[in-house]
Amino acid sequence: MPGQRKRKNRQRAVGPTDPGAGRWEVLFETRDESEWRAHIRRLRAGPERIDWTSTRVDVLCGRLERATTYRLSRFAPASASAFDSGSDSAHGSATGPEPA
Repeated sequence: MPGQRKRKNRQRAVGPTDPGAGRWEVLFETRDESEWRAHIRRLRAGPERIDWTSTRVDVLCGRLERATTYRLSRFAPASASAFDSGSDSAHGSATGPEPA
């Protein structure tokens, strides 16, 4: 089929937001649509620039029992320091303070 190889290669390629490359951090979440729109408007008009390629907008559609939820998330790449959460620097050195 035409385009089959290209699609398979694209699916196999590891992108910057693939699982294992980091995690999504929720920046803003609300159930009020007007508050949601105002927040996005402030971000676009603000002095600091946002990398919209590393953001995700989720609209979790509610039904009768749940209200619709609006969520803005940012992708946080995994780093070596994220895996060192139990390192000595957080809890003090195992050998004690260095001699002066």
